[in-house]
Amino acid sequence: MNFSVQPTLENETISLVPLEKHDFEELFDVASDPTVWEQHPNKERYKREVFENFFQGAMESKGAFLVLDKGTEEVLGSTRFYDYDEKNKSILIGYTFYGTSSWGKNINSGVKKLMLDYIFQFVETVIFHVGKTNIRSIKAMERLGAENVGEEEVAYFGEDPKINVVFKIQKESWKLKLH
Repeated sequence: MNFSVQPTLENETISLVPLEKHDFEELFDVASDPTVWEQHPNKERYKREVFENFFQGAMESKGAFLVLDKGTEEVLGSTRFYDYDEKNKSILIGYTFYGTSSWGKNINSGVKKLMLDYIFQFVETVIFHVGKTNIRSIKAMERLGAENVGEEEVAYFGEDPKINVVFKIQKESWKLKLH
């Protein structure tokens, strides 16, 4: 099987498709709600010029996805694989956000399951950086079974460094969780 950090992934309700430049406006429509970024380290991403930087980083990562409702084709948000480390057989998942209409509907858990089931064919460890004040995302990581391994200062693409909580999931523990 060929390894790609930007495959098309889907389940019964969600599609993850590679992010393309022409997706900017639809994704910005979702991102332009300040509520989406309330707990995030960069609370200004709802502003067009700040989101343009975020989107540029997504495009340059070559691992970013547009998250779509499979039935309606509605854009729900975005996520990505990044910083693949072949030597340590690890990768990061992050830069994830969803519009408020997706909150509380198990969209994130479905997306993460798709991503983890796929990527654990190729890596042993998946790491997540979550903003220290992003309580919703921290709880989501805990529900996913990710292990909190401490804090780290992280500089997101074109942004100042912020303190993040680092979570990880090992392939073996993910496989055990599924059975």
